[in-house]
Amino acid sequence: MIRNILNDRPTKLFLGISAFFVANALIAESIGTKIFSLEKLLGIAPANFTLFGESGLGFNLTCGVLLWPLEFIVTDIVNEYYGPKAVKRISYTAVALICYAFLMYFAAIGVPPADFWVGVNAGNGVPDMQAAFSGVFGQNMRIIVGSIVAFLVSQIVDVTIFHKIKKATGEKKVWLRATGSTVVSQFIDSYIVLFIAFLGVFSWQQILAFGIMNYLYKFTMAIALTPLIYLAERKFERYLGKETATNMKRAAMGYE
Repeated sequence: MIRNILNDRPTKLFLGISAFFVANALIAESIGTKIFSLEKLLGIAPANFTLFGESGLGFNLTCGVLLWPLEFIVTDIVNEYYGPKAVKRISYTAVALICYAFLMYFAAIGVPPADFWVGVNAGNGVPDMQAAFSGVFGQNMRIIVGSIVAFLVSQIVDVTIFHKIKKATGEKKVWLRATGSTVVSQFIDSYIVLFIAFLGVFSWQQILAFGIMNYLYKFTMAIALTPLIYLAERKFERYLGKETATNMKRAAMGYE
């Protein structure tokens, strides 16, 4: 029986997708402490937008946004073949493991460092490894909570919108349900994390402005990555077989 389960292609595919989804979410949360300049990365001049009275705005983003768009693409793929319940299951699993990871990060920060280790990289410009370790892994609790809540809420919104559009359009217009669900959920994601993490720290105008800048990036990435859905469909159909893939899609829509 176990061998049959492990050799079942839809099961193996779901396990692989779930592992990538959780790992990608955890990595995105872990590297989110670094802020990077998108303009510098692309070698272009700063945007210098003015929004809600805030001037000099540019695309200064957390490194986590490099990976989060992939989460929404994976969400749409799972929704397409396994349905909303499967998306919610892997989302809850990701949240539980992210919480576990941060508990372990804080525990590791609290462990007394060895004396030699603290200054082991002083010659490389890191005079205090304990402070560096704490700075990288010891994120502000409001940011952690905001990010996790935003992720979970946006995932539920994404899966709901995706399924409603699919119910209305059937198998056609994959781009519409994938892009439509993502652009709405990413907007919600952008503002939930900002309001939870920075309300009282930044003004309303700053939060609204920062949210727009983040969303512009996420919206652009959602559009740019839409072809990955079609690529994944071709790969899945080849791996699963056309009949199995079609049956899975019908079952995901609730027709079987």
